[in-house]
Amino acid sequence: MPVIYAVTATVPEALVEAYVAWLLGGHVQAVVAGGAEQAWVTRLGPDQVESRYLFASPEALAAYERDVAPGLRADGVARFVEPHGVTFRRASGPLLGHLP
Repeated sequence: MPVIYAVTATVPEALVEAYVAWLLGGHVQAVVAGGAEQAWVTRLGPDQVESRYLFASPEALAAYERDVAPGLRADGVARFVEPHGVTFRRASGPLLGHLP
């Protein structure tokens, strides 16, 4: 069963453009290369950005979290958490339905 994995970042408004540029400039592509089948980046509000990924199965997400995510998360922490106080909330769950 496909799984959705979402990361919601709360980012100081002045930093949102730089954060989105980082996401779209390689981070999202690395998540896809690490096992996600699709990815979306959405601005949810003035200080929130969501990255949403579709994985083929819970096992594919688990492999990503084990093998790829630690390095990508460390990069995000070094760039955005430590110097700017960005916070991340992660959630995942089975995809129950989809309409094209």
